[in-house]
Parts: sequence; C-alpha cells; structure tokens
Amino acid sequence: MKTTLKYILRIGLPLLLAGVILHWMYSGVDWGAVWAALEGGMNWWWMLLSMPFGISAQVFRALRWRVVLKPMGENPRLSTCCNSIFLSYASSLAIPRVGEVLRCGVLNRQDGVSFSRLVGTVMSERVVDMLMVLLISSFTFLVEIPVFVRFCKYTGVSLDGLLHTFTSAGYLVAGACLLVALVTGVFIIYKLNVFSRTRTVIRELQSGLLSVFRLKRPFWFFFHSVGIWVSYYLHFYLTFFCFDFTAHLGPMVALVAFVVGSFAVLVPTPNGAGPWHFAVKTVLVLFGVSAVNGAMFALLVHSIQTLLVALLGLYALAAIGLDKRRIVPDASTHTENP
Repeated sequence: MKTTLKYILRIGLPLLLAGVILHWMYSGVDWGAVWAALEGGMNWWWMLLSMPFGISAQVFRALRWRVVLKPMGENPRLSTCCNSIFLSYASSLAIPRVGEVLRCGVLNRQDGVSFSRLVGTVMSERVVDMLMVLLISSFTFLVEIPVFVRFCKYTGVSLDGLLHTFTSAGYLVAGACLLVALVTGVFIIYKLNVFSRTRTVIRELQSGLLSVFRLKRPFWFFFHSVGIWVSYYLHFYLTFFCFDFTAHLGPMVALVAFVVGSFAVLVPTPNGAGPWHFAVKTVLVLFGVSAVNGAMFALLVHSIQTLLVALLGLYALAAIGLDKRRIVPDASTHTENP
C-alpha cells in the first residue's frame, strides 16, 4: 500500500503541477490561432532544420559517457549508449528523473557494465552539466545587461514597474516551482544515501564519481560537453525562425530564453512541461513579444520537440528489443575498483 501510494505521488504530483501551470497559461488561448499556425502560419523548414540538433545533443551525451567509462576499464558499445540515452529521455516524459536510473540499467543489462559505477558517472556528469549551465548563465547575464538597460530606456519600463506587472499568480507559480525543485533535491540526496549503504556500492559509486578526474582523453570529454550544449541551443534557437514575431529577435535573446528555460526544467515535470512554457513566455514578453504569441511559441516548440524525444525513445526501445548481443556482467570483476 505504501509503495503504491509512493508511485502514485511520484507520477501524479509532477503531472498535477504541469497541468495546473499549463491550464493557468492556456485557459484563455485561441486554439484556432494555434491550429492555423500548425497548418501554415509557421515555417516548418526551420523546425525540421532544428531536429538534427535535438538528436546530436543526445548522441554527444552518449559519446561523453563512453569517455567517462574508459578509465574504469568499461567499453560499452556506442549504439547501446545512444539507445540508453534516447530511452532515458523518453521515459522521463512519463516519470520525471526515472531516465537516469533506466539508462544505467540498460547499459548494465545489454553490455554488462557495473550498475553502481554507472550511477556514479551519471552523478558526475550532472555536476559537469550544472557547471556548464552556470557558465553559460553568467556569460549571458553579463552580456545582456546593456540590452536589458536599453530595453527599459526605450520602452519606459522601470525594473520596479516590470516587477509590478508580474501578477500574483505568476509569483505563486514561480514559488511553487522553486519549492518542488528544492524538495526533489532533498529527496534525491536521501535516496542516494540509502542506496549507498553497502561497502561495494559505495566504492563503485566513488569510482564513477571520480572518473572525470581520471580521464584518458580530457579533450574529448570537453569537446562532447560543449557539443551537448551547443546542440541544445541550436535546437532551440532555430525555432525562432519558424515565427514572424520571434525571427527578428536574434541569437542573444534566444540565449536568454534558453538559459532561463534550462533552469525551469529542473522542476520535476514531464520534460519541463509547465515551468518551461512559463519561463520562455516570460522572457519573450520581456523582449517585446505579445503574451499570446509568447505562449503559442512555447506551446508549439515544446510539443514538437517533446514528440521528437518520444520518437527517439520508441526507436531505442525497438533497437534494444532486436539486439541479440547481451553481455551478462561478471560479479567478480565489479566488486572492487580496477
């Protein structure tokens, strides 16, 4: 009963949060205008051009994972790494954050890599990703200070006035998102402490965590890390050219929206649904896009990119199912550090 309730809460609360935010944002939307955009009001060629970058971001992540596993004597197939990444992102559409565990399970089952070590590498990768986001965020903030000042000057909007235009519902949503993100972080730390009680698991987790400091090819780790985030950015930026009201905004505005959206997806909803829409729409409104168009942009871009994630997950599921080569891990080779 307790386990069932836990899973209901784990799946239901993120969906409820996403649903509340989306309902709040789109309750008065003109769905006829959205449908018109899908039928011919948007440039689909730019959307199609952005799709390969959504795929390359995940492929770069698989390549980087292999680089991290090399120092531990692990050499999984690239195809398995890619499929595990594809499947992890797709599965997180249903249950937020479950993909991190799932991709470790796929690599353990298909190529015999130690599960505990894999969890350690995923944790170290997440630290690196967070550092990358902080670097990109710092750069964006420093570069965009003059732009923001000019925006306030030419539009006559003061910072105090801008904050007052942010409705009480907007503050409530932002606060709820921050609270959920904090609770999720505490829960993950608790789970990792429970998971790390045995001596063997602790050693292998440590091995995975420290793998970044024992890289045999640090250049490629850095190259793949940059490739991940450049791909994510281009996957998002190119969609600006799909619409007349965002095509003129330029790469730096897209970078601001990208950074804010990157923090929004930390809130555990399926693929950031809700918080991401709210964050991107707010940034677009800040740079002169109407609230209606900003909301429509967020809805269409997020929906189409989420569909790509789901399709990649289905491909990975089929590929894993057809893969007859499975390596059973040898327990004796994974109980101690190499």
